[in-house]
Amino acid sequence: MSHTISPEQLRHALKWRYAVKRFDSHRKLPADVWQMLEETLVLTPSSFGLQPWRFYVITDMTVKSQLPAISWGQTQVRDASHVVVLAAKSELTAADVDHYLETTAAIRGITTDSLAGLKNVILGSLAHPPGGMTLREWNIRQVYIALGNLMTAAAVLGVDTCPMEGIIPAKYDELIKCRDEGYETVVVCPLGYRAEDDKYAAVPKVRFSHSKLIHFIEE
Repeated sequence: MSHTISPEQLRHALKWRYAVKRFDSHRKLPADVWQMLEETLVLTPSSFGLQPWRFYVITDMTVKSQLPAISWGQTQVRDASHVVVLAAKSELTAADVDHYLETTAAIRGITTDSLAGLKNVILGSLAHPPGGMTLREWNIRQVYIALGNLMTAAAVLGVDTCPMEGIIPAKYDELIKCRDEGYETVVVCPLGYRAEDDKYAAVPKVRFSHSKLIHFIEE
């Protein structure tokens, strides 16, 4: 498969990206751009493919205007075009596994019986999550895969983002009522376009060198 963009194009997008401090509140994402970002979230990989998350997308200005008060006063959540609340499933059960395997069988045109071995492996992992984690912790870690995927795709499309943990998750839960559906807020990512007067757009990135961060284990 050939590259759809060049390495240099990807490098440019990643260097162009920064955590926006001020969004242009008048600029909205075009429908086709948002549709691709939405698909990016749907296509994000997860452990066993269980997708233990839900993404709540806020575009209503009445709702967005309430967000700075529960986001440590940060205005990005008010001024961005779209605000994505990334929520983790609070627990995973055998019923969730059955639903996933039934969906898999339907999409791939196979029987659920043929997935019995996979089902046992997944149930074993749910009973004993990796690294001694709880299922809740495991699900929360999965959400950050989706966040990274979203931010990279946005940068490639020329869309600005600002990942935010500086929020009051319980208040977000109340606002979007995700607890009622078995999910809890983990992190928020506003998306839109940077304001022309956001001085941080021109500030050089501070990153450690390749030699400090990248270590090869070779023959």
